[in-house]
Amino acid sequence: MIGVSNIMLIIVKERAKEIGIRKALGATPFSLIALILQESIFLTSISGYIGLVASVGVLEGVGFLMGKFGIQNEFFSRPEIDVQLALAALCILVVAGAAAGCIPARTAANINPIEALRSE
Repeated sequence: MIGVSNIMLIIVKERAKEIGIRKALGATPFSLIALILQESIFLTSISGYIGLVASVGVLEGVGFLMGKFGIQNEFFSRPEIDVQLALAALCILVVAGAAAGCIPARTAANINPIEALRSE
């Protein structure tokens, strides 16, 4: 959550001019908050999916290597991922990403358009 929040704060600071133009043209604070929250949810969804796929790959690799070397361990005999647990973890990650995007979204909504356009 801290990483996503920091990334989103940096994005808001880098795009201050764009946000200022949007506000000057009549964008509502809700539309700016929705924009930043959508970006943070998208970022956490993609990274969570990539992490899930990578973890499945690692477990398959470990299972293959254990079978290749003949390692028979009761606890590690067949590593697997429970689909319901993985989807629950992904949902929790998306909710955490949305929560992490709230502070940067409020920052974006409170940007003064004149100051944002004046800054470089």
